[in-house]
Amino acid sequence: MSKVLTFPESFDMALSIRAKALSFHDPRSLALLAQVERVARSDATVLVIGETGTGKELVARHIHTQSGRSGPFIAVNCGAFSESLIDSELFGHEAGAFTGANQARAGWFEAANGGTLFLDEIGDLSMSLQVKLLRVLQERQVVRLGSRRPIPLDVRLVAATNVDLHKAISADRFRSDLYYRLSVATVHLPPLHERPGDILPLARHFIQVYSARLRLDNVGLAPEAEAALLAYDWPGNIRELENVVHYALIVCRNQRIHAEDLHMRGSLRRSSAPPPAPPPEPADHPAPPTQGCPFQHLDTMFSDLVDAGEPALFDTVEERLIRTAYTACEQNQVQTARALGISRNVLRTHLKRFGLIGSEL
Repeated sequence: MSKVLTFPESFDMALSIRAKALSFHDPRSLALLAQVERVARSDATVLVIGETGTGKELVARHIHTQSGRSGPFIAVNCGAFSESLIDSELFGHEAGAFTGANQARAGWFEAANGGTLFLDEIGDLSMSLQVKLLRVLQERQVVRLGSRRPIPLDVRLVAATNVDLHKAISADRFRSDLYYRLSVATVHLPPLHERPGDILPLARHFIQVYSARLRLDNVGLAPEAEAALLAYDWPGNIRELENVVHYALIVCRNQRIHAEDLHMRGSLRRSSAPPPAPPPEPADHPAPPTQGCPFQHLDTMFSDLVDAGEPALFDTVEERLIRTAYTACEQNQVQTARALGISRNVLRTHLKRFGLIGSEL
């Protein structure tokens, strides 16, 4: 059994970081598909957890399709709206509710009535919006901004995140009561390198799609190219695989993709294992205490800065950390947020604050 999920007219969509196809060929993926289809038959709220580019929205769409709900599937990226806009986008508003609200407008919850609402990057919601979302889930009704009239809802909610919500709860950035309300059914979507049986079927799928667009016929993978695809650990997941295949089709010769045609960025590989420990120092030359662990060295530096009375120490350290991570990740916001263990919304706030991106972004 093998199955591939795609977006409707997915290759007319603009480029993005999300996965446009999801294969169920690997045994782990087949088990995941069975779980997803069991969950879909219920009305339970679902939380999909997985890295960027693993296909979380495709899973949410499949849940909607298999649920038999007659209403629409509405997808909302919680990280794509500013704090001032997302309240109105989710819950709607009445005319005059705020400056510029010239007419009443239904929010995404109302638009999804009878169907499924998919909230991506749920970890980016502010604490105030988390309270409102919790109330909607508990009462199954929504109140537009500027109104007191509740509107009843029949909406299946599927939420997704690429951040560790347990850590976010510990850091007081996410409400534990909302987490338990969202995670009635939890789907863990593994990264691509943990389901290697899906790599070649996905590669062949993208070859077929892009071959048609580039007017190529019968393009195949050489054995060493297949080996290279299987050996790589895909930090960018399915979206990165799509890009690699697209580029390979452009540069390959004689309708054959070879390993040298695969442009895989080794500098962005995930760290799969810690570096080996250095050999022990001779007994008569003990190592300084700061050499064992980078954080020990950092603690020593912080202690020196505190003792020196460095002004605005917290803001200075925070700015230097953000700038260093942003540079190391080649100004890629998704990779920087992942490296720092924060959401993209929080990262963008810091980038604007330190003048690394414009305030309009």
